[in-house]
Amino acid sequence: MTRPLAFVALAFGFMASPSAAVELPLPWAYPVNPPDFRAEVDTGESRHVPDSDLTVTLTQVRDLFYSPDWHPADHQPQPSIVANGRKPDVQACGSCHRADGRGGPENANLTGLSAEYMARQVEALRNGTRTTSEPKRVLLLAKMVQLSKSITEEELARASEYFAHQPYRSMIDVVEADVVPKTRSADWHLSPIPNAGTEPIGNRIIEVPVDNDYFTSRDSRVRYTAYVPPGSIARGKLLATTGGDGRTVACSSCHGADLKGTAVAPAIIARSPSYVVRQLFDIQAGNRSGAGAAIMKPTVEHLTLTDMIELAAYTSSIAP
Repeated sequence: MTRPLAFVALAFGFMASPSAAVELPLPWAYPVNPPDFRAEVDTGESRHVPDSDLTVTLTQVRDLFYSPDWHPADHQPQPSIVANGRKPDVQACGSCHRADGRGGPENANLTGLSAEYMARQVEALRNGTRTTSEPKRVLLLAKMVQLSKSITEEELARASEYFAHQPYRSMIDVVEADVVPKTRSADWHLSPIPNAGTEPIGNRIIEVPVDNDYFTSRDSRVRYTAYVPPGSIARGKLLATTGGDGRTVACSSCHGADLKGTAVAPAIIARSPSYVVRQLFDIQAGNRSGAGAAIMKPTVEHLTLTDMIELAAYTSSIAP
């Protein structure tokens, strides 16, 4: 019998803190699969992406022990733990984070992070100090929790060193807009609804793949458009560089003058802005509570949702 999500969330400890200054739901930042979601049926047709000779089926793409390598010249050879994982408990890192580690709005971009930082995040998943504020996303995070508890230190070292040495590129076009395409949630990300028109952006970030078919195929070259409220980039820059009259501190104080991170703090430019908002909210809500998150807690505790959106809009707009 399928257990209710609330039960699963309690079992894993993935519940939002009631003391958070910003409150859920934030469906644009934490997309979840709706009750009527049905995955696309595999017809057996070969899938293709531009500038690649690889052909795979949808079933192969969905195989969590396989990393579709559409563009092998873009990165170093994948270690086996990245390309194929280790059955039955350690799924291929590249199956979700893509062959070169760039990921998508639904998960982390691992490029531009130090191997030390990635290892600490796996440990945080393992010991329960990195969770999620949205209980309905517990099923997505549970895969990483299982991996964190099963991967060996040698496998983790190979994977983290590999991703740390891949090129750090921007794959997001941040666009200020009053109106945005109407979207729906599918496979933990937002996708434009065909022929549905537009709607006001409101106090949101709407981040969508430029081509949803290539996104579904796990093409690491897919680009994303992130629509943000007008003026948010400039306001985010002011907040990030000055601390906003004490609401927070300048990002460079921990993340480096160029915001490209250190061994201790992650790079925060050219990231998925919806991912950035989730991390700020999770830290504020106490659902990221490890040593690194504890350092961040005082810097985010007074942020409003608008502050988070503006910081994410600004940092995501900066190319590496």
